[in-house]
Amino acid sequence: MAGVILADGSRLTGVSHAQPTAPQLTLSSAPLELAGNWGGSPPGDAAAVISRMRQVSLMGVRLVSDQQPERLRVDEHTSGPPAIWLHEDPPKTAWVIVDIGALDWCKLAYQFGHELGHVLSNSWGPLAKPAAPSQWLEEALVEAFSIRGLALLADSWEQHPPFPGDAGFAKSIRQYRADLIENYRAAAPPGPDIAACFRTHCRDFTQGKGDPMVLAVVGEMERNPLCVEDLGGLNRWPARSAVPVAEYLPLWQKSCAELGASAHLPAWLRTTLEPG
Repeated sequence: MAGVILADGSRLTGVSHAQPTAPQLTLSSAPLELAGNWGGSPPGDAAAVISRMRQVSLMGVRLVSDQQPERLRVDEHTSGPPAIWLHEDPPKTAWVIVDIGALDWCKLAYQFGHELGHVLSNSWGPLAKPAAPSQWLEEALVEAFSIRGLALLADSWEQHPPFPGDAGFAKSIRQYRADLIENYRAAAPPGPDIAACFRTHCRDFTQGKGDPMVLAVVGEMERNPLCVEDLGGLNRWPARSAVPVAEYLPLWQKSCAELGASAHLPAWLRTTLEPG
């Protein structure tokens, strides 16, 4: 994993590795920095979980965006929701906020995975403010990205646990993921025709995280892993999510084409939602 640095500039013993030799840092290789109050969660152990979640979530994913961070900071807060902290200084740092209990590695992986999806989707710079009417779709996409990542984390943890003798914790990760899926299944459209549900129950999609779409996107990401790279094409136009979905998806396809990404995911969503 990449070197891990505390906010005061000190390094965590036992988790620092050689810096990447690639000429340009990417989201997968950017040095990881921990900040905030980690309470009963040793920062070195938290760093191991975060690094593994980043590794498995981005493994095999081409990072096509031209907006790569040079550092990734994960800041533990004692209250408040997980989020991306939009800031101007330091300018090349993607700043993730999490809020977990002591040693709650499942929650840490899940929250970090969701926010990592936002960073992958170019939503970490100072101008990346969420905006209606299409922010719900990005939320659904990154939530799916995190749920996909939990499955990969469980497999990796079972085969190569980050802590000695801890392979059995993979079962807890799988159960945490199963509980998330069950909650989203309850919010899924009543039937297979998502487009019809979108037309008649649009408010159910656009309020909050786009819950009815999450499991459908998880399934598509797992059937077509190549489409995960398309998240790197999101939000590269000035209006970002402040356009209707019927405009947002073509803009996303165009952005993918500019970057040489597959554009499978926005094309699939246009077919699935039929937004007009």
